[in-house]
Amino acid sequence: MGRTGSLRWLLAATALGSALALGGCGGGGGAVQSTPTPQPAPAPTPAPSPAPTPAPTSFQTAEYNRSTGVVLANVLPAYQAGATGQGIVAGVIDSGVDVNSAEFAGRISSASADLDGNRGLADPDGHGTAVSSVLLGAKNDSGTHGVAFGATLLVLRTDEPGSCATANPDDEDSGCQHSDAAIARAVDLAVSQNARVINISLGGSPPAQVLRQAVARATSAGVVIVISAGNDSEANPDPFARIANDAAIARGQVIIAGSVDGNQALSSFSNRAGADAAFFLTALGSDVRAPGNDGRSYLWSGTSFAAPHIAGAVALLAEAFPNLTGAQIVELLYSTATDLGATGVDSVYGRGMLNIGRAFQPQGQTSLAGSRIAVALTGANASLSAPMGDAGQQGLGAVILDGFDRAYAVDLAASIRAARPSFTLAASLQGNQRSLAAAGGDATIALSIAQNGSVVTLDPLTLSGQDAMRARATAAMVSGRIDARTGIALGISQSSAALTSSLRGGGGAAFLIARDPTEAAGFDKRSDSAFAIRRQAGRTALWAAVEQGDALLYERPGDSGRGRYQRHGYASAAFGVDRRFGPLLLGASATNLVEKETVLGASFGPAFGGGRGNSWFVDLQAGWALGGGWTLDASIRQGWTRVGAGGVVEGAALLRSNAFALDLSATALLDPTDRFGFRLSQPLRVSAGGFDVALPTGYDYDSGVTAITVQRLNLAPDGREVDAEASYARDALGGRINANLFYRRDPGNYAAMPDDLGAAVRFTASF
Repeated sequence: MGRTGSLRWLLAATALGSALALGGCGGGGGAVQSTPTPQPAPAPTPAPSPAPTPAPTSFQTAEYNRSTGVVLANVLPAYQAGATGQGIVAGVIDSGVDVNSAEFAGRISSASADLDGNRGLADPDGHGTAVSSVLLGAKNDSGTHGVAFGATLLVLRTDEPGSCATANPDDEDSGCQHSDAAIARAVDLAVSQNARVINISLGGSPPAQVLRQAVARATSAGVVIVISAGNDSEANPDPFARIANDAAIARGQVIIAGSVDGNQALSSFSNRAGADAAFFLTALGSDVRAPGNDGRSYLWSGTSFAAPHIAGAVALLAEAFPNLTGAQIVELLYSTATDLGATGVDSVYGRGMLNIGRAFQPQGQTSLAGSRIAVALTGANASLSAPMGDAGQQGLGAVILDGFDRAYAVDLAASIRAARPSFTLAASLQGNQRSLAAAGGDATIALSIAQNGSVVTLDPLTLSGQDAMRARATAAMVSGRIDARTGIALGISQSSAALTSSLRGGGGAAFLIARDPTEAAGFDKRSDSAFAIRRQAGRTALWAAVEQGDALLYERPGDSGRGRYQRHGYASAAFGVDRRFGPLLLGASATNLVEKETVLGASFGPAFGGGRGNSWFVDLQAGWALGGGWTLDASIRQGWTRVGAGGVVEGAALLRSNAFALDLSATALLDPTDRFGFRLSQPLRVSAGGFDVALPTGYDYDSGVTAITVQRLNLAPDGREVDAEASYARDALGGRINANLFYRRDPGNYAAMPDDLGAAVRFTASF
């Protein structure tokens, strides 16, 4: 009960030749595989020394590629983040180490000791040297390197004097033996030297009380202990390792290391997770290349060599994230492991296979440092709208914390989703609607119905998917007169601008693309209901209108392959006046748009203050009857949008926007029933403005946020959409023909977007 040693010997063929597997120290069952007369592995081709600040690809050297366990553990992202284990003490309880090896030069702790004698640290067996090299061997362009090649090695030699010399391939109980008392002293020494991780690639009988107490002291101090699972192909780990299942002692900080091969399959010799699956993690333990105590490289197999891969991962995390406790490091390694075998924690692979790169990625809820403001890493922190087009950012650096309070530098500009360019021709033509109207006295009822349809679009007259095969009402308007001078209108799925135009009377050419800026919001929306009233007083008219509905934000297709729209409510109120001066009609109006969760149709998440827009628009209109059926119309809109301060937004932001349209139209040009129109327009576009956001840009694990930088979130695009469209319609063949030809420059206010040219011909008839 008081001694720990080898569990079994392995017989295997290796890349160096077919050979008897010579004895390896410890119940981790490490076995060195070599020819009877070992020959060093071929010398690697020298590679250039890495630059002081290495580029990400500089880590992928020939030495790295030979370190197959390092590669399988996906450690490269950790190196690219600057982690090497530097400053972290890692204790290795084993048979000592080759103190003259270049793999450990300058990194052996002066506190290293022989805990079972006064023999020094020299390794009589090679097992301790190989295990230590896998954990933290130097990255020196020679042979292989360890996982945490910058860590400090605390050598804790515990083999009983003379035991390693008794190795006999025919006797599994021969070879290096380690007493529980010596191992306990080693654990205590590691704790006193502030080791963050202890590797024990040993095994045997269940730990004696003296060792159990030492492990309890270590885990109480936050030290992580990694123990090899054993090499008996058993259903459960070695009894020595099962101390991990004792919550009062292990405190969730003891990891049992199982072995997988290069194909990520459990090694044939490895004990399985069994009843200890919750504490079982695998790493490469088959054919692991590492030096022995003679300076030569060999291929080693055993769970002894899976354990130091995991211990090295602990060292990397401890260096990179000094705020992490031992329990948190273990939780990270478990939760980010690559799932193998049955889904979830299983009795063969336990938690799965070590994945260091994933452990270095943010986990859980992420938020701005120094706050609880959520930041999305996989989705968008802001989604811009068409008036903002291709508004670009030069970088919005910030520090975020993940669910483990680990600090990461991110560029929030990369998480801003650009506006989706709108190609409106398809939506304008889609659907099969009929408009019906009935009048009686001073009242008029207009109803639009869809005969059939297939998908939901932004057009309020388009049929919804579930009712695709049934005709139903998609929009309706009721108008009437209160008295001879006052008209009112109520609309469902109709904008207040449409109601106001109806009360004013008259109609223009039917344009598909170029919209009147006084009637179009400039961003995707769907009106739910609207009301308008108009009072005529001679040549002057006063009017007012209200509307409520939803701004629509397109979400890119997910797993279903279909995109959808998010709805965000808005309400608007408008009032205006127009007056006729002979052939000239002049009008002016003001509109207040209040958005619940958007800004001109754009959405800003908590990382950007979750802003809500309050906009005022001033519209000026003029119409001139030129005679002979010709009319010239012009309209211009100027907008001001305020976004209140809150969260990281510094002060109230002001956006300026504008739009215009110039129309030339004629009736009875070629036929008494025809109508011609030409429009040149610019849809709503942010001309200037943005947010000032105060973002954390410096962070220290001791003092928290150390710097906050005010940065500009620009919302004015470089592109400027300008639309030109010609329209012609006339009665023919018992119906009506409509033809449109259009050209769009910088569609969606995207300067880099190819110009859009198109045409459409429609024929409608009633049956």
